[in-house]
Amino acid sequence: MTISHADAVTFSDLSRNPRSVAERAARLGRLRVTHRDAPDFYLTAADREDQRDEALTTTSRLFLALMRHDAGARSVLLAMPDVFPWVRHLSTEEVRAFTVELVDALSDAAELSLDASAHEVIAGWRATARIKADPEQHADAIRPTSGDFGPVEVTP
Repeated sequence: MTISHADAVTFSDLSRNPRSVAERAARLGRLRVTHRDAPDFYLTAADREDQRDEALTTTSRLFLALMRHDAGARSVLLAMPDVFPWVRHLSTEEVRAFTVELVDALSDAAELSLDASAHEVIAGWRATARIKADPEQHADAIRPTSGDFGPVEVTP
């Protein structure tokens, strides 16, 4: 979803004039609140969020049902390159594994409110495709290694 400047307010606007911002959010349905020192968030009406949850749940269940039947699973697999053009760098088995993981992650998002899991699945498979698209990186990635490479630094 593309957000225009008209669909966003600053956190300062919200704190200075909450009633006006709430009315605007109600009118628009969803309003992005930008924050200089923290991640942005959305102000939305509960009924609208409930409708989004219902849409996600319905979509997730539809994909799960399609995946239970050969013709449906084949259709979903055939659609993957249209949705994710980078899957052309993955093998047929990898595309199938990505599809199953994605449908499962969408189900988890809908049924368990695990919203990040679908993003993580997509990001992981996109990274795999990116490495496989570069012959040098792919050769390095599949080259056997040995020994201890030292501590791993985790950056936020």
